Parts: sequence; structure tokens; C-alpha cells
Amino acid sequence: MTAETTTPPAAAPSQATGPLFYQAPVPLRSDLHAAWRLVPDTAHFAADTNAIPAVIGEFGSLAQHYPIIFTGKDAMPLVAVGLAQRNLFVADGVWDEQSYVPAYVRRYPFVFMQAGEQDEYVLALDSAAKQVNQGQSEDGVPLFQDGKATEIVDNAMRFCGDYTREHDQTRHFTAALIENELLIDRNIDVTLADGRQMSINGFQVVDVEKFAALPDATVVAWHRSGWLALVHHHLSSLARFSALVSRQSALPADA
Repeated sequence: MTAETTTPPAAAPSQATGPLFYQAPVPLRSDLHAAWRLVPDTAHFAADTNAIPAVIGEFGSLAQHYPIIFTGKDAMPLVAVGLAQRNLFVADGVWDEQSYVPAYVRRYPFVFMQAGEQDEYVLALDSAAKQVNQGQSEDGVPLFQDGKATEIVDNAMRFCGDYTREHDQTRHFTAALIENELLIDRNIDVTLADGRQMSINGFQVVDVEKFAALPDATVVAWHRSGWLALVHHHLSSLARFSALVSRQSALPADA
């Protein structure tokens, strides 16, 4: 998703060089990271992006707060959190308390990394994250004690496992959208309260007419799998673009 205004255009987050936000993920090991600790931190790391990856298990919650859109050749879902290159839901490093926080954000700085050629994963941590104390002090919660993972690591393992499974299911869903040729390119033009114009492009949405024309057998199968509800969540979420316009309009022109 890109946005064009009188200022330089803002590009959507790119996954080409690695996952969004992650700079230097390393597999966690009790022997190498025995002294590492995790310090409570804010959502400052998510402040400078206008879109965040999403998985289908959270579509219902996301749709109440953000537009859910699709992008790229694999049509992976994103939630739009800004019109220009900034997150309108993060102020002074704090995520808006009235809005659902995407799972991708809550997962950070942990992540699963693939190990070897098999579908095996190990828990990793972004060593460059500000939340990570690499043993310089006693600040934060230890990741390991007596050579064993602490509760924070166990919880991260479960969360990342759940997220990875959701991500795989999301790929099956978006593959079905592509196979049935339901996605169309979409561009929108918005006018802010002060008269500034913004053009938002580079994303896809489900074509309502093509969706309504799906064969009966497909409709039944998608109903049973929960995919029909996902499409409806996506379509209803597009109305949230107006909320993004309101948030952007409330900011100074140079913000």
C-alpha cells in the first residue's frame, strides 16, 4: 500500500529483506543467552509503518478497527494503520488503548525461524530490539534460569507456534481467493479536513460481484471452513478507511 500526497510518497512495508520490524533475529539458546533479559517496552518499533501483517484468526477483531487489505503476488493480508508512512494508532510509543493490537505486533520481539530443510522451527529473538537486555544490567525479566526457559519464553513459544499455524492457514485462504479470481486492484482518493489530497494505492480487495457469483458448492465449502465469514470481515473492514482519514486529519499538516 502506498500513499501519495504533497509530501514524498510513503511506501508500504517490505518483506523482501526480512520480516517487518526484525533486524537481527537469533535462535534462542540457554547456553549463549543465559544472561539475556526482556525489558518491558512500548510499541515505538511499530510507529513508522502504515500497514501490518495479519492472520485470518484475528480478522473478526481487526475488522472493528482497521481496513483489512491484500497485497503482493500471494495476496497476503495487511491491516492499514496509516495513510502516510506512520502508524496513526501509536502515539508517544503507546498503542491506542481503544484499539485491538495485531498479533504480529504482540509477537515481537520473538519469532519462529525455520531450522534445516524440514518444517521445523526454533524460537528466535530480535537481538537488536530495544526490549532486549543482553546482560548489561539486571533490568528486565530473565529469559533463562538455571539453564531452563522461564515463563516468558514458554509463553512466546506457544504464541509463535499459534501464529505460525495461523499464517499457514492464511496462505491457504488467500490461495483460494487467487484461484477463484476474487481479488481486484483498488485505489482510493481521500480529502483531509484541511483540504489536502491523498491517493492510496497498491492494494487489493475482494470483488463483491465475483464473490456473489461463486458456485453453490464453493459457497457451501467456504461456509463450513469459515472462509465466507473471513471475506465478510474483510469487506466490512473497508469502511474503517474513513476512521484513518479522521485520524490523519486531526494531525498537523507536517505530521
